[in-house]
This record gives sequence, structure tokens and C-alpha cells, in this order.
Amino acid sequence: MKKKHISVCICSFKRPQFLQRTLENLRALETEDLFDYSIVVVDNDHDETARATVCDFARTAPVKVVYGVEPEQNISLARNKALELAAGDFVAWIDDDEFPEPNWLLNFYKTLDQSNSDGALGPVEPVFESTPPSWILKGKFFEKRRCRITGSKLKWNQTSTANALVRRDLFKELTEPFRRQFTSGCEDVDFFKRMMEYGHSFLWCNEAVVHEIIPETRCRRLYLFRRALLRGQNNRHFADVESVVKSLIALPLYLMMLPFLFVMGQHFFMRYLIKVGDHAGNLLGCAGFSHMGKNYFNENPGNP
Repeated sequence: MKKKHISVCICSFKRPQFLQRTLENLRALETEDLFDYSIVVVDNDHDETARATVCDFARTAPVKVVYGVEPEQNISLARNKALELAAGDFVAWIDDDEFPEPNWLLNFYKTLDQSNSDGALGPVEPVFESTPPSWILKGKFFEKRRCRITGSKLKWNQTSTANALVRRDLFKELTEPFRRQFTSGCEDVDFFKRMMEYGHSFLWCNEAVVHEIIPETRCRRLYLFRRALLRGQNNRHFADVESVVKSLIALPLYLMMLPFLFVMGQHFFMRYLIKVGDHAGNLLGCAGFSHMGKNYFNENPGNP
């Protein structure tokens, strides 16, 4: 029987040093001879700042490496370009500031092979480049690992492509898998939401772990607040009357709480300042206002 093939897709924007680490950790993944894999890198920079890094890696890589360019800065277009270049039975997604554990794909593959689901998602654990402030650790602002059991069925608002394996047939059914209007984030949540509405299901795999590099510049209050604003703005695509009413009530309430939370500790204060950003961004987005922070790879908001 022919072995299954997985295309590992990475979209990158002006982070060659991070990308190099990602690629090196993809060099020799465990497969137990159950499948083989290749790597697809899409450079979302018209200056092609990732080309040299990818070409250098490809010269010594033990697997096939494909490089492509999407000159228009748009995360959805970059992901769709990666799908055009992908081959095989599955598409794995990992960000260019992440690196996997050696058994990453193997654990994903085994989870899907034992189920009828269409994809699996896994945890993302932070790796700080330098010791972060204590309030960052207390608040767990970069913790994306959820206490879920492997095999648990996911809801659409629990999804992302930060760490995922999806059957490639799903993408073939769509003319625009990731929709253009999601220029700076939440395009992945939109994809999974639509797929679930079509009847597809996605599972959690707690053993398929990747690590996200957290530079010192992200461990700042302004960064976290701006990230929340952008996330809230992008979530306008999923907004309904209930969510708008919720934001209208929550925003002034949280603003009034902030002075008291500041006394209780920085991590309490920041936790609710981030909620303020989420709700304010939601209202601004619904009102048609655009927030700064369009550089989705340098300040990728992730998912709430």
C-alpha cells in the first residue's frame, strides 16, 4: 500500500531567523515509516526575504522543499498559495515563529488514522527568548495549551492553523479556502467554522506539540493591548447582535474595574485590559473602523 503524504505548510513574512529554526526542526521528523512528508514555504513579502533561507535549507534537506511567493500582503492569499503548492493526502500548518517536537506529525497522523475526523489541532507552548516579567507568567498570556483530552471534538472558536493537520480533500472542495477579506487574521477560524457547518469535524491531539518563540518585544503591555484590539476587529466577521450587546455591556464595566485591578496586581490588570481591547476592537470593527496592526506576522493576534 502506498504511504500517505503530508505537506507541511509555512507562511512567512520577514522573519528569516525564526523561519530557519522552524525548518531545521522539520529536517528529521519521526514517521515510523507510516507516511512521508514535504515542506512548502510561502513568502508573503514581495522582496522575497525568505528565499535565501529556504534555498539554503533545501540544498541539504532530506525531504522535498517547495518555495513560493505571494507578493500581496494578505494572510489568506498566502495560505491559498501554499495550498496550490501542496501535494499528498494531508496539509499540516505551522507558523514561521514555531518549531515542532520530533514526534509532532506522527502523533497527529496516528490520531487522525484512528478516527473519521477531517483534521486535528494541537497545543502551542511558549518559549521565551529572555526571562519575561513576572506578570506575564502569572497571567499566562502566551499559554495556548488547553487541558483537553486527545480525541476531544473541537468547536469552531477553539480552532486555528497555528498547529494543525487537515485532510487535503477538504481544501479541494473550495474555490477560496481562506477568504480574501480576512487580511490580517481569523481566516483560519473562518475556514474551520465553515467546514463544521458543512458537517466536518476536528479533534484535539494533546501530544502533537509545537513551541512558539516569544521575543522580548511581545512581553509588553502595548503589544498585548494592540493584539487584543486587532483580534477584536477581526472577530467582527463572526459578530451577531448578541456579541455586540455583550461588548456594549462589558466594555464600560471592565473599564471601571481597571483601577481596582491595578492594585491587585499587574497580571489581573492586564487580563482585563486585554478584555477591554477585545470588546473595543469588536465594536470598532462592527462600526467599520480599521485598526493599525495589519502586520499579521510580526504581530499575529492568534485566537482568543
